[in-house]
Order: sequence, then C-alpha cells, then structure tokens
Amino acid sequence: MLNLLERIAAHPDTCTIDNLADLVQRLRPAKPHQIDRATTNVRTLTQLLQGNHCHAVALRRYLLRVLSARHQTSLYTDTGVLSSSGFFTELFQRLAYRLLPPAVDDNYLRDCLDRILPGNTDYLWMSGVPAADWLALFNTLANAGETGEDTAGQQKTTVQLLEAIQTLSYRIGAMGLEPELIRNNPDLETFASPFLMQNVEVHRYLDDYARFLNGDSVLVEDARHLLVMLDQCATVVTKIRKNTLHHGTSVALTYLLVRLTQSIDRLRKLLVLVDVTHASSLVQDCDTGTTHSPKCSAALALGLELIEAHNRKYALRELFASNINLLARNVTENASRTGEHYVAENRREYFAMLRSAAGAGFFISFMAMFKILASYLRAAPLVEAFLFSMNYSLGFMLIHVLHFTVATKQPAMTASHIAAGLHSRDGRNLDLDSLVELIVKVIRTQFVAVLGNIIIAFPMAYLIAWGYFYLQGHHLVTPEKAGHLLHDIDPIHSLALFYAAIAGGCLFVAGLISGYYDNKAAYAHIPARIAQLRWLRRLLGEIRLKKLAGYIENNLGGLMGNFYFGILLGSMGTLGFLLGLPIDIRHVTFSTAYFATSLVGLENSITWQTAVISTLGVLGIGAVNLLVSFSLALFVALRSRQVRFAQWPKLFKAVLMRFFTAPMDFLAPPKKIADEKTKELNGPPQP
Repeated sequence: MLNLLERIAAHPDTCTIDNLADLVQRLRPAKPHQIDRATTNVRTLTQLLQGNHCHAVALRRYLLRVLSARHQTSLYTDTGVLSSSGFFTELFQRLAYRLLPPAVDDNYLRDCLDRILPGNTDYLWMSGVPAADWLALFNTLANAGETGEDTAGQQKTTVQLLEAIQTLSYRIGAMGLEPELIRNNPDLETFASPFLMQNVEVHRYLDDYARFLNGDSVLVEDARHLLVMLDQCATVVTKIRKNTLHHGTSVALTYLLVRLTQSIDRLRKLLVLVDVTHASSLVQDCDTGTTHSPKCSAALALGLELIEAHNRKYALRELFASNINLLARNVTENASRTGEHYVAENRREYFAMLRSAAGAGFFISFMAMFKILASYLRAAPLVEAFLFSMNYSLGFMLIHVLHFTVATKQPAMTASHIAAGLHSRDGRNLDLDSLVELIVKVIRTQFVAVLGNIIIAFPMAYLIAWGYFYLQGHHLVTPEKAGHLLHDIDPIHSLALFYAAIAGGCLFVAGLISGYYDNKAAYAHIPARIAQLRWLRRLLGEIRLKKLAGYIENNLGGLMGNFYFGILLGSMGTLGFLLGLPIDIRHVTFSTAYFATSLVGLENSITWQTAVISTLGVLGIGAVNLLVSFSLALFVALRSRQVRFAQWPKLFKAVLMRFFTAPMDFLAPPKKIADEKTKELNGPPQP
C-alpha cells in the first residue's frame, strides 16, 4: 500500500482511474465477509496518510482530479433509481446485461465504477467497515490542505450535484403528472400538486445557489421548505399505496410509485450534501469521541448506497421484491377477504359448509364421468388437453355460480386470512390464543369441506357407473381401466402423492389468479365498464345489466380462478406426456369418484388390501393437496406483507396443546359456540 501511495504522490495530477482501482484492491479483503480484515486495511491507510502529510495531499489531489475529469450527474440520478422504461423492459434489460454487459464509457463516473468495483460483493465489506473508520479516513484527506485547483475541483463536483438535483426535480414533477398517478389521486388536479411545487422551489433554490457560486453576496437559504414539499410528495405516494388495497393496483403503478419514492429519497440526500447553511457545524461521535461534519456522514451513507446499487444493478431479486410486493399484497388481500367466507365460526356455518361441499361433490362425480368418456375419444394430445380442461373449467365455474364449495380451494384463501392475522411487522406481541383459535376453525372447516365432497362424490359416482351399465349394457370402465384407476391412487406403488403435490401447486396458482382478477376488477373499473356497454344494455335491459355488473365485481376473481384451475388440471397430464416427464395431477374428490367407478367396473370384486390402500391413497391425496396449497399460499401471503413471524415454535406448541386438550374441536365446533351465537343473534334476555 505504501508503494501505491508513493506512486500516486509522484503523479498526483493524473486523472486515470488505474491507481484508484489498485487502492480499492489493496483495501478489499480476500472474501467479502472478512470485515475485520477490511477494517484493518482502512485503518492502515488512514495511519499511513496521517504519518505522511505529502501522501495525504497527493491522494486528495488525485481523487479530486479523478472526480472533476468525469461526468458525475448520472451516478447520482440513475444509480439505485429505476429507469423510466417500465418493469418488463427493465427486467429483460437486466437479463440481457447479465449475459452481455453494456459498453463502458470512461468519461462517466458511473461507468468507471465497473473498473473500480468489478465484483458484485464490494458493498458487503464496505458497509461492514465501521462508519467511524471511514470518517477518520475522510477527515484525514479533508485536513490535508487546499490549493486553488482543489477548490476548483470541489466546486465542479458541487455543480454536478446541483445538476443532479435539477434533473431529479424535473423527473419527480413529470412522474407526478402521470395519468396513472392522477387517476388514483384526483386531488392532484383539484389542489396545487406538490410534485409541481417542489420543482418551483428547486428552481428558486438553484438560482440562489448559482449566484452564490459566482461570488454574489446572496444568502442561500436552507432547503427546509423544499424538504417540506418533498414530504408532501411522499405523503401522496403513501396515500396512493393505501388506496390500492381498496381500489387495486397494477405493475405499472407499482413501478411508478417505487421509482418516485427512490427519486424523492435521492433528492433529499443530495440536498444535504450541497447545504451551505450548516457547512461548518461538527458532530461528535459518541463511540470514538471524534468530530466530523454531518455532510461527511451524509456523503458516506450516500456513497455506500451507490456502491450497493451499482453492485446489484443487474440483480433480479431486488427488482421483483420492490415492484411485486404491492401487487402480491393486493392479490393476497383479496384472497384473505375471500378466505373469511371459508372459515366456519359456528355449527350453523359448519353444516352450511357441509351442504355446500356436498353440492360440489355431486357435480364433480359427473365431471369425473365426462373425463373418462373424453379419454375414450383417443384424441390428439392437445385436443385431449382442451377437452379435459373445459370439462374441469366449466364444471368448477358452474359449482362457483351455484355457491357450492370445492374443498381444496380453501387453503389458498384461508392461508391469506391467517397471514392477515399476523399484523405485527416483527412477529411479536401477537395474541397467540386468537391465532390458535383461527387455525382450529380453519382446520375443521377444511375437514368438513373435504368430508362433504367425498361423502357425496363416492356414492354418486358409484350410482352413475351402475346407471351407465344399465343404460349402455357395458361398464363405464373396463377391468383393465379400473385397475389403472386404482393404481393411480395407490400411494405406495405409484406417484400419487407427488401428483397430489402438483395439484396442490395448481390450487395455489389458482388462488393467486383469483386474487389477481379481483384486484383487476377494482383497478380497471371493469363493472362500471360493463354497465356502460350499450349493446349489452339493449340485450339485457338496465336492471339485468346492473345485476350482471355487480355480480362480475364480486365474482370475477372466483370465476377466473376456477377457469384457470380447470385448465391447469386438464393440461398437466398432456404436458408431462409431451415433455416425457412424470407430470400429472391427483385431486382428492376426483380420486374418490374414480375409486367408486373402479369398484363398479370390477363389480365390487377387490381384495380388502386394495380397498384399504385405495382409501389411504384418497386420504393421502387430500392431505397433500391441502398441505401444499396451504403452505405455498401462507408463504406468499407472509412475504407480501413483509411479516417476520418469530413465534412459530410457540404457535406449533399451542396448537398441539389444543389438540390434546380438545381434539374434537378440530373436527366439529363445540356446542357452546352455537349457544353463544344464538344468544348473540337473539340479543340479551328480556327481564
């Protein structure tokens, strides 16, 4: 390191970045997580500079020359701030740049970082080094004395910062005029928009600053009023984010809000760096006792932020995390509201769920028959996938329209409902008793829904198979086909449970699709647009059209979720056939119907071992269906709410204790709940 400092001291006026890249290489530890080694390197550099004033002066001069010889504005305005291209363009651009990075222009400081920080982990050790050590290094360089050229270099950097402030201000004003933003906050058209007013304040501030730099006796006021305008802009963004929970959102709006927030935050930080009203104030570090300028701390924080953003500029995870969370939150929030209807609070709702599930089991038994008949057509794979998909989709949509319940559709909804109960951001201070009670209600509701499906699907499929035999003179399934159907639900000698997990994944995706379309119905004002269709008004009349629009508003998500769920179930087997991979689905209610159909095809001549294995297979398929879809939905719901739940062991223990003390509560609601509900409905007793 000493040799490098001597080389810099020999040529302090050079503006190439080779020496700077070598200096960072000397500071960089062998592994990014070796923070102690990096800290030692920084302290060594500081001590060398403090021990040799000439080296400190030369390094300071060299760094200022490097900065002043390059365009800095794009570094401050673009690094760590999303571009205006949109989410999907940004996504594909990052993918392309990961394979073939863009050309580097040495005249731009932002591009020079590619040579100074060639890896993508430098931010780890740089942010790990204590701030006091970085500030000590900065203070050593700052106290190395000033020359006329140094002052000119500092002034050029200040001008670049002011240009960045102006650029960000224009961008914030332009984003504040976006129709997407105004549509979600009409007050921006009624009252003075803070996005436009901040630009007026920035112009006034920059005009005073320019005269100050030219030597005029102008007092540059602090940026407090401008910061107030930026706070108002941030308040509007927060308000729109809250409104999206009720009015829906889109990827474009979420991207705009993220970009706007990033621009506002960056503008705030740049204003601190150019502030001249507190330039001479000092702050004492409580840990080390040293004093430093607040601007040094702000510069360090911004520098570390820029370095991390540069290292992660092609990362996909951050792009998804910052832009998809709000949309995922809305999707799971809609699923949560739907999930409330899938939780039976008392015996009346419990038996209502049983009847609703039984109705679904009735229709699924016919859907199972139609699928078997469609398989006899021996159609081309894609045609067969279409027939299977339409059988599932139209059947599930009919079940939804008739207000019946498919048991396995519950977990994706109820998981979001449970996640909504984890409203503590840090996962602490939660009412575990209430959460356990909710979980118990969810489990017994899912139990009765599955029970309702299979207790009707089995006898109905059995009767349909015998009816087909009496009408057609031959069985619906041949003995070979019956044996194949029984093998499909065998949990030991087939991949039935693995296929059940795939079906659980399809259930999870269907839940997301349902929430997405509920969000889309609200955000795109689909009911209002339907109500405005003149040709539909002439066809249905005003009253029926309003009813249709209201129904679509409340049921678009459910209809589309069921439609796509049917497509997923119907096409998985064909997908596996085309790819030559073991991909298929097993659904508990359909497996029950196929079991009954196989019994008729074999004329009830099966061994007790086959009956037991098939029964266990159906139960196992149901358990895997529920477990996979519930786990995936709960994971996404927690991630979308950014909830960190730290009490899983306690919650698991509390649920187990509840099971050992009151196991029947997991199967049926206790009678006292029904009594309490009756009292609640009837009101207090009359004197």
